[in-house]
Amino acid sequence: MTDVQEVRDPELPGRLLAVERDALIPLLRSRPDADFALPAVACPGWSVRDVLAHCSAALMRVVESRFEKGVFSPESNDRDVAERAEWSNAQVLDELERGMTEAGPVIARAGGVLDMIALGEWVHAGDVREAFGAPGAYAGAGLPDALTLLVRITREKEHLSLHADLDDVDEPLRLGAAVAAGPPARYIGDAPTLVRLYAGRPVNEGGYELAGAREGELNIFG
Repeated sequence: MTDVQEVRDPELPGRLLAVERDALIPLLRSRPDADFALPAVACPGWSVRDVLAHCSAALMRVVESRFEKGVFSPESNDRDVAERAEWSNAQVLDELERGMTEAGPVIARAGGVLDMIALGEWVHAGDVREAFGAPGAYAGAGLPDALTLLVRITREKEHLSLHADLDDVDEPLRLGAAVAAGPPARYIGDAPTLVRLYAGRPVNEGGYELAGAREGELNIFG
């Protein structure tokens, strides 16, 4: 069983953002304005544009070290989105591209406390692909780094212990607490579905097996 990179790689979050930037930004710039108004099913009440505005705002907060009380709360996130309501879609994308480029070094220097932001941004890129009906939601070139980050974050949070046998990854993963009171929960299925479960996103019933835990118990963003 593989405990993927117990030791933190400070460059990993920035690498994940850069890989996703190079795939996502061209996709977004190729879409008509109408697509930005599509509902983001994974983020109830938000459109694709709202998700992107949230992502760009969060990254610029990292770049500019703006972490006032209550930052990243639902209320704070809604304010960030509202502040960009008059922006053009192109302006939102320009800020998002800048944030995905410049946040990595800041996250690297932060010692790990901001790593989850990079994972959240990558998940939101999947939310956007899902809304577009585009391939590669919660997958793509960034998936190996995302899984590495997911393993370490769940380990540090002493989250529910889980053994994952992934259809599309050679070695099983062990997520969550290193020492558990009982046997770990078991997951059998593909890696994107595992990401969906940990991110609290909708999953296709019957496409995976989960024993020893309920779906909601895996969510690390809830």
